[in-house]
Amino acid sequence: MLSATQLKVGTLVLYNGKPHRVATVMHRTPGNLRGFVQAKLVNIESGSNQEVRFSTDDKLERAVLDEHKLQFSYKAGDLYHFMNTGSYEMIELSAEVLGENAGYLTDGMTITAEYFQGRVVGIEPPMFVELSVKETTPNIKGAAVQNTSKPALLETGLEIKVPPYIEEGDRVKVDTRTGEFVERL
Repeated sequence: MLSATQLKVGTLVLYNGKPHRVATVMHRTPGNLRGFVQAKLVNIESGSNQEVRFSTDDKLERAVLDEHKLQFSYKAGDLYHFMNTGSYEMIELSAEVLGENAGYLTDGMTITAEYFQGRVVGIEPPMFVELSVKETTPNIKGAAVQNTSKPALLETGLEIKVPPYIEEGDRVKVDTRTGEFVERL
């Protein structure tokens, strides 16, 4: 059990029976009132977040997540198929569980899956992925070089903003934490 005053950003706790990750924490002591802890909790299963106020006496249970390495095999409809690299068990995950991370998956990619009570509640792709540009608007020769960007559709269906010099067929490096273009390869 954790005291509300021991909460730190990134801590995993059970709140209303569901696993949550602490996004922000602020200790407040307003004037002549009792102190409290204001925290923003992100539900790991649904991705929703909420502001919660705890008294300094409140206790929270620490959530324990298991992690397993999964290798992406293929996509069929709305289901993504993975193989557990430790047990060789085949696992199907829906687009809802993968969330926005589904756009970074390529054949053979190894990801880290977070399990809560035997169920996958989220995945962690590699920090950077290399993807091919499938569609983008052509570069206009002689256009003024400015800090502009244009949309590009990548091989996985993910759409990101890229610099004007990127063309169809180029390979680009994308930061999975922000979803932003890093460099052309």
